[in-house]
Parts: sequence; C-alpha cells; structure tokens
Amino acid sequence: MQYEDIRYEVRNGAAWIIINRPEKMNAFRGRTCDELIHAINRAGYDREIGAIVLAGAGEKAFCTGGDQSAHEGQYDGRGTIGLPMEELHNAIRDVPKPVIARVQGYAIGGGNVLCTICDFTIASDKAVFGQVGPRVGSVDPGYGTAFLARVVGEKKAREIWYLCRRYPAAEALAMGLVNAVVPHEQLDAEVQKWCDEILDKSPTAIAIAKRSFNMDTAHQGGIAGMGMYALKLYYDTEESREGVRAFQEKRKPDFRKYAK
Repeated sequence: MQYEDIRYEVRNGAAWIIINRPEKMNAFRGRTCDELIHAINRAGYDREIGAIVLAGAGEKAFCTGGDQSAHEGQYDGRGTIGLPMEELHNAIRDVPKPVIARVQGYAIGGGNVLCTICDFTIASDKAVFGQVGPRVGSVDPGYGTAFLARVVGEKKAREIWYLCRRYPAAEALAMGLVNAVVPHEQLDAEVQKWCDEILDKSPTAIAIAKRSFNMDTAHQGGIAGMGMYALKLYYDTEESREGVRAFQEKRKPDFRKYAK
C-alpha cells in the first residue's frame, strides 16, 4: 500500500506509525483508517519489530477523531459508518506487539479512544484528553465506552462521555488513562525508553500476556460491532446531522428540537 495519510518509520526495532494530517489536527478519514490498519498489521507481524508507536504529526494534536469535513451522515470510507473503526480497534488489540500511543497535544474523540485501546499511553505535559461525541452528534458505542470504563472506572468514564470535558495530562495520569507524563521536549526519548525496555523482553511471553489481557474484554468487540449499526441509524437522524452542521458552522448545536 502507498501511504498518503500516514508515515511509517522504523527506529531501533520499533515501528513508528504517524498520522500525517496536521492541517486536520490528525483527524482520520476513510483512507487514514485503511492505512493505519495496514501499517499496524505490517508492523505487528514483522519479526524484526518489537514495539509499535502510534503518533500524530506536528505539535498540536495526536488525533482528534473522525474528520467532520468527510462526514455527511456517513464518512467517506468503507465499514458500517464509512470508517472501518471496528477493524482498526481490533488491529491494535490483536497484533502480538505492544502498541504505545505517543501523545504530544490533543487526543480528542476518536483520538482519545485510540489512546484507551493502546497498551500504553505516554504523554507530553502539554497533552489534553477528552471526548466530544455527544457535542457533535456522535458516540463510540464499543471499546471507547465499555473498555474506557475498565481503564478509568465507571463513574469517570460516564463523566468523560456525558460532559465532554477536557483533561490535562496530569489528570489523565491520575485517572489511569495515561502511563507516564514527561516534559514536552523529553517525549520522544521517553517513548524510545519504553520501546527499548520492551525489546529486551521475550516477544513470545509478551504476545501471550497481551492475548491473556484481551481475553477478559474480548466480548466488547461484539458490543462494538452491534453498536456501530446503532450508530449508523443515529447518523441518519436530523439530531445527529445538527451536530455536524453546528460544528462546521462553528455554532452551538440545538439538539433538543430534533430529539424524539
């Protein structure tokens, strides 16, 4: 596959997969997801690779979720909602290598979900986390909700989704969403340090451990699959479309007049 939306680099035995859409705050469209799936599987089953780093280009954002400019009731790619989200999320979980989210800025919406699913999240002290779905007429009805509750607890997960607040890196660390927070200029060195520690360990033992961790929440993949169909139906409503319109017009949405 010829990559247009991402970059793929190998650094000291670790594959760095970088969403390269800084002009869009590294929001993903259909093609971005397809390239990420390809690259994650490419790295995940390469015997020379011991760890995978998922990153975003530029200084402002790790990833801000689905590209709203490519969202007209459905996104511009394949899959139930025009984005193969179930496949992307499962790729991160299924590859037998640890996946590290490197977060230098905003990890919002679907970007926050990616951080939740990755094995580790290493953040700059400038990083900001949060969900945005109910603010723009969307939601993640799979790992982004159910698995988030496993990571940060039920009460906090509901707060994150229902209120759509922003959480600085220190708060994300305290709630368990992040493994480590370092000064911004030390982020790459810290990520490489974690990669180097992984590369010193038995890859088979790590692969077995990852599968074992995943077994406990494997049923959430089924929840995600069914939930995406519900989301598709929601995207066909005026209530959801109001969120997209308001976002594009930079105004506050009026959801209540469409709710039934």
